[in-house]
Amino acid sequence: MQEVILATMAGLIVGFVFALIKLPIPAPPALPGIMGIFGIYFGYKLFQLVSGYFG
Repeated sequence: MQEVILATMAGLIVGFVFALIKLPIPAPPALPGIMGIFGIYFGYKLFQLVSGYFG
């Protein structure tokens, strides 16, 4: 859980700095893009879970 909190804090700081110096954010700027990233992660985890049953 500590890793999640630290990653979130780092993301907030990076996002703030990028906004401060008026650069585009280094992430998808729209919710569908962000959800795509979550989908890739959860799809990967699902494959690991399913392949454990058949591997």
